[in-house]
Amino acid sequence: KEFVLERAEGETGMFIVYIDGLSDHEMVERTITRPLLYEWRSAVQDAAAGGYTVWKAKRDGKSADLSGAEGKAPGCALWKMDPGGCGSGTEKAGGQAAGSTVWKSGQAAEPSGKGGRARSLWDSIFYLQTEAVDLTEKHTMMEVVDGVLAGDTAIFIDGEARALLLSTKSFPVRSVSTPQKESGLKGPRDSFTENFRTNTALIRRRVRDPKLKERQGMVGQRSRTTYGLMYMEDLASPALLREIERRLADFEIDGIYDSGMLVHLLEEKWYSPFPQVQTTERPDKASSALLEGRVVLVVDNSPEVVILPTTFQTFFQASDDYYNRFAVGTFARLLRYLAAWLTILLPGMYVAVTCYYPQVLPTEFLLAIVGERSDVTFPIVVEVLLMELLFELLREAGLRLPGQMGSTIGVVGGIIVGQAAVEASLVSTIVVIVVALTAIASFAIPNEEFSSTFRLLKFGMIVLGALWGLYGIMLGILVLQIHLASLESFGIPYMLPVVSGSVDGGIEYQDFIWRSPVFAMRNRPLYASREHRLRFFKIH
Repeated sequence: KEFVLERAEGETGMFIVYIDGLSDHEMVERTITRPLLYEWRSAVQDAAAGGYTVWKAKRDGKSADLSGAEGKAPGCALWKMDPGGCGSGTEKAGGQAAGSTVWKSGQAAEPSGKGGRARSLWDSIFYLQTEAVDLTEKHTMMEVVDGVLAGDTAIFIDGEARALLLSTKSFPVRSVSTPQKESGLKGPRDSFTENFRTNTALIRRRVRDPKLKERQGMVGQRSRTTYGLMYMEDLASPALLREIERRLADFEIDGIYDSGMLVHLLEEKWYSPFPQVQTTERPDKASSALLEGRVVLVVDNSPEVVILPTTFQTFFQASDDYYNRFAVGTFARLLRYLAAWLTILLPGMYVAVTCYYPQVLPTEFLLAIVGERSDVTFPIVVEVLLMELLFELLREAGLRLPGQMGSTIGVVGGIIVGQAAVEASLVSTIVVIVVALTAIASFAIPNEEFSSTFRLLKFGMIVLGALWGLYGIMLGILVLQIHLASLESFGIPYMLPVVSGSVDGGIEYQDFIWRSPVFAMRNRPLYASREHRLRFFKIH
């Protein structure tokens, strides 16, 4: 927008720049345009019409001053301006009268010349004539461009080599909803959204500690995506923060559109199928990680945050574990570990045993398998791979279909296709049962990305079992354990506490497979600084 200001100094051009759809244009009109165009009329507003006592503004040479009256809006505190001139006003309490011109909170007193007169039109506009609080001065074009692209409004005044930047962000955002991938029976029902400030607010709502800090930055040469590193100042390791910032500054890329893209650039061993950082859509889980001394990476446009560092066992922890009784939480965690082993080993073990060691099976069970396979023409390994690929195809199709239709296709499709395959003598009934158990076990793992790793590795175990039987399965487990032992997440061993000795009296085992009662988890995990490990003690 372009318009001309008429002042005693003469006419001055002004330009207001913002992106429609990203900025609150009504706020621009209310705080900038209307005050500058109408505030300096000679007629005083009728206070009785709206029930307000307003400031009387007048033009006096090159400066503008306010009368020594007091203004008051219903429900707001009083403001008082000393009658000595524009340079002598002080803010007495919070609040703002409707249609008034007041000092902006957080800004220094207006520079004045003799008699309290403003030194320039810029100072008069910046300190007096606008009604915006979050108004800052910028001296480089890049700062202004970044602000406008982020939803702020830039104000240029003819003849000035600087600009004003007003915070007017108003993005079209999705409201806070229930978690989709990490739902639970107990605990909060809110989840992160794609809005950066909403996500940081959800965390600060739970951690109301002044030691909770945030380091904000930008990544992506063209997308210019905002990110924030949130951490507890007294708990997080300074070396960890430096390492995260080093990795974030170690690359340049056109655009980052989700935290998942940033995760791939932060992981040291990118070729590993195991995720070396943890993502979550639950604010309570992110807040709990902060209080353990870990760092939370919030990325704009992403409904998930990244938790750094992480270990193998944290992927088996769910929020429900801490909201239920400790015995229930421990039992659920044991089931998840069992489900992980079933997901990766059950199909491969079935192939290995039936192909190489049928004598270890009970006679009746072996005869049942032989009877079921009497009409099947494919080898056992082809049979298992065919059904596994079919179930993965149904799972992927269910994810891509909208709403309830996707889950319906997954369940009904699996039943119908499995039954049809058995009747057509393509697979045996026992293979359908093995594949179904494997699919159910994979759903018990709380982290979807971690679950996908086990679903991928099961195909390797099937091939090893078909080639070398149980020796192939043991070889696969050995290679897997060596690989896991070699992984680190920002300096923390991935298999902690399995690959390390006891530290500080074995505190690393208090929240491992056995979930101790809350009063027994007295110390924070090893992520936290040593002098701040204590987190619970009884007063009496």
